[in-house]
Amino acid sequence: MENNYNIVEGRNAPIKTWSRGVPFDEKTIGQLQNLATLPFIYKWVAAMPDAHWGMGSTVGSVIATKGAIIPAAVGVDIGCGMVAARTDLTATDLPDDLKPLRTAIEAAVPHGRTDNGGRNDRGAWNDIADINATVWNDRLKLGYERITQKHPKLDRGNHVNHLGTLGTGNHFIELCLDKGNRVWVMLHSGSRGVGNRIGAYFIEKAKSEMRRWFINLPDEDLAYIPDGSELFGDYWNALKWAQDFAAANREIMLDAAVRAISKAMGREVAVASTVVNCHHNYVAKETHFGNEVWITRKGAVRAGEGDMGIIPGSMGARSFIVRGKGNPDSFQSCSHGAGRVMSRGEARRRITIEDHAKATASVECRKDADVIDESPAAYKNIEAVMNAQSDLVEIVHELHQVVCVKG
Repeated sequence: MENNYNIVEGRNAPIKTWSRGVPFDEKTIGQLQNLATLPFIYKWVAAMPDAHWGMGSTVGSVIATKGAIIPAAVGVDIGCGMVAARTDLTATDLPDDLKPLRTAIEAAVPHGRTDNGGRNDRGAWNDIADINATVWNDRLKLGYERITQKHPKLDRGNHVNHLGTLGTGNHFIELCLDKGNRVWVMLHSGSRGVGNRIGAYFIEKAKSEMRRWFINLPDEDLAYIPDGSELFGDYWNALKWAQDFAAANREIMLDAAVRAISKAMGREVAVASTVVNCHHNYVAKETHFGNEVWITRKGAVRAGEGDMGIIPGSMGARSFIVRGKGNPDSFQSCSHGAGRVMSRGEARRRITIEDHAKATASVECRKDADVIDESPAAYKNIEAVMNAQSDLVEIVHELHQVVCVKG
């Protein structure tokens, strides 16, 4: 297998970057080099072509470790990921005016954030739907109670009322067409407020442990929790639970979106048997090069041989359903999207509403100032990103958006 990566030397471990033809700025490289100084890094750090600077560690990085996990490398959007499903609709079934479909989805799935996340927040449920309550009670409630009994500070905020909700930022629900003009539903979200609390809580716990043991790091956000400690066991259990919450959250929203589309179109819409649901912010225990290690994918998707994944472009760009090639050098991983080239603040300063409207002319979506930071110009070119990782995945379906719901 021909490899596309370049090697950047690190102090303790090298960094393999899938950066051919895509921009990697100095800030991103510096953050990767800080990460590579840690003594428990296994083999090397792998940076996907969408890599960019992030809080804690680089978004678009794959971190194999033996003996520790870095909570800030996982981040606070634990289990964030994608789900995509092909429906039995084709482009000719869709109405000429797509706005009613967008409106129907927006009405069916709470999204955004108002009232500072308080009682009147539009992004949370006020009345819990039966299906949400059933999933919570049967799949999530017991695990949540076990976690919060030991760490009661975590039981202070949203949980079941965020199940089946989208959130803000780069989270979205889209209708897309593949090259055969078949209609897909695709969405992006994670573990919402409860995952954020778990992530932030254990990040601070890890930092406290570093101070207690007088461990100096090149960046305090690289604070880690040693494997075998009681805190590690607690964090791992909380991680697994949040990742399950995130997967369930996407499943509920996919079902709600399909039902909303059915109602808006006045006909039953069916989902094909193939549904791809994959995390891209998570931890897993995996075997690589004959050793069992912890794999942290922060903005990266598992791409083992035959694994199905989703790599979305930005609003107005193409997205891809992919099949993994199992490349060992990337720890069997691929990118999770296009990757930012502008911070949100920079995007708001540089991109005009007119620019955004032009870039998303073919998509039924919001075209106001509050989504400027998600405009295509804020992201790397998705075609270049896909070319840079041709050794990691093969493209199964190419999609382009026709409707996009943003938080």
